[in-house]
Amino acid sequence: MKSFGYIIVLLLIALPFYGQQFYLRGEVRDEGGNLLQNVNIKQQSTGYLFRTGNSGSFGIPSSKGADTLVFTYEGFQKEEIVVKSDKYLTLYLKHLPSIVSSIKKSRLASLTKDLSRENQRKWYSGDETYASIVENNFVDAKHYPTTGVALNIDRASYSNVRRFINLNLAVPPDAVRIEEMLNYFNFGYESPNDKSLFKIKTTLTNCPWNKDNQLFFINVFSKKLNLDSLPPSNLVFLVDISGSMDMPNRLPLLKSAFKMLAMNLREKDTVSIVVYGGAVGVLLFPTAGNEKEKINKAIDEMQPGGSTPGESGIKLAYMIAKKHFIEKGNNRVILATDGDFNVGIKTEQELDELISRHRESGIYLTCLGVGMGNYKDSKIQTLARKGNGNFAYVDGYQEAEKIILKEFTQTLYTIADDAHLQVTFDPSLVKQYRLIGFDNKVGALADSTSEIEGGEIGSGQSLTAAFEIQPNFEAGANVFSNKYAEVKLHHRLPMLEIQQQVTESFPYNPIPYKDVDPIFRFASSVIMFGSVLKSSSFAKDIGWGDVLFHASEAANPTDINQAQFVELVYKAKEFNTKKKKKNRN
Repeated sequence: MKSFGYIIVLLLIALPFYGQQFYLRGEVRDEGGNLLQNVNIKQQSTGYLFRTGNSGSFGIPSSKGADTLVFTYEGFQKEEIVVKSDKYLTLYLKHLPSIVSSIKKSRLASLTKDLSRENQRKWYSGDETYASIVENNFVDAKHYPTTGVALNIDRASYSNVRRFINLNLAVPPDAVRIEEMLNYFNFGYESPNDKSLFKIKTTLTNCPWNKDNQLFFINVFSKKLNLDSLPPSNLVFLVDISGSMDMPNRLPLLKSAFKMLAMNLREKDTVSIVVYGGAVGVLLFPTAGNEKEKINKAIDEMQPGGSTPGESGIKLAYMIAKKHFIEKGNNRVILATDGDFNVGIKTEQELDELISRHRESGIYLTCLGVGMGNYKDSKIQTLARKGNGNFAYVDGYQEAEKIILKEFTQTLYTIADDAHLQVTFDPSLVKQYRLIGFDNKVGALADSTSEIEGGEIGSGQSLTAAFEIQPNFEAGANVFSNKYAEVKLHHRLPMLEIQQQVTESFPYNPIPYKDVDPIFRFASSVIMFGSVLKSSSFAKDIGWGDVLFHASEAANPTDINQAQFVELVYKAKEFNTKKKKKNRN
């Protein structure tokens, strides 16, 4: 009752200040007029931090008709402006000079060698329908035969898209990352030979949405490590137990996920639990992995409430991980949150630098998102990449089981860091090529200092990249090449600085679409699904009926993930058909 009385007093004190409510509204763009998402906005009168939304706009409540707002965004100059409630603001942020922005470079998902940024900017001038992501266009193989692909592939986009469709909501185009959707499915894993960490395989077939083109798949399979022989793990669960987590699909779901994870822990592993909500603290100090009852008891004790002091939680989690660091072991912080991530009074840059410093010390960061909206531009996915880790969106118990149990070693055990592919095509056979997915952000393309960002590869992973190819010869012509494509896999072994490289050349060996392995026909339907969802200009002739036909024909009915994909396509088709009819009326 005493605390309730305090709340009443606080509300009475606050009433005079909020007798009249104003709204400060506006939007933020870059110098090219592109809308910017997730721009930080600090309200000077309150010290509260806000961000621009998916459309680059903002609406901030204020007790005054005018207030000073401070705008900050990575790679851009800081702006401090007095904003009036009776005037809509359109703010154009300027890029930092290259000498400053080079301190903290933007990261690219793909990069074509020698292709100027001016050429790439043409890809999104005029026809771009959403501001944050630029879809890769066709590239002339004669002038630019080599392109790079970052193997920093999260798989969360598919789960996020599925959530939108199951809730009968329109899918935001910038929530669709085709490479993440493609890599949600493990396509035909094949084990490398005993002496190799990786196996690379390619498949060339017809393009089902453009009869004049071809599809080129590159599969990378990583070595599957034996769980019994894996080094000891030092795991720190960092769990958001703030008030926003008090929903069935948030904290209760995470509790189940962590109990699943604990089932795989061995006696030589240790697990700690740090929570942040109304307060930040250690719920479980380092405990041997075979003490299941003690670990599960601590998990059950997590109860939601309070604010989200995420920065303090991260610092405490890393402090414990560092204190109990295992040389040549698996040291990892696992952050679980709904994305309502408050970094306190510190800047995001300081938090990024904190994560990056620990990355260099060999502590990885895995992020699990639950109950979130547009995860893609959320802070936690960025943090996962800063921490050389991975990010997954958990939208149900089946998804938790897939990520935590079935893909346990993929999620938690790293066999290579800073991994990216370099693909070189034979221009005599390839006129133009288009990398499907791995699209870059507008800001990263605009930043001339941007560089490709390599990723973490886990044990037993199957990674897929796909290209649409415009051949350089008449269809059906007799051609031969021992080096249709050269693929180089650049990577670094964990805790070592020396870059390693695997190079393989692949001959021209097309397989008719009807004869290709069904997993590639299924992969094609996933690409088509993502392309239609994001209204890709390269999928203008594809309809929902086409996607459903290809998915139904190729899906393996005994594979629950593939069967559920067909159901998802059907739901999307029904929803969009009804929406189209409604718009006509």
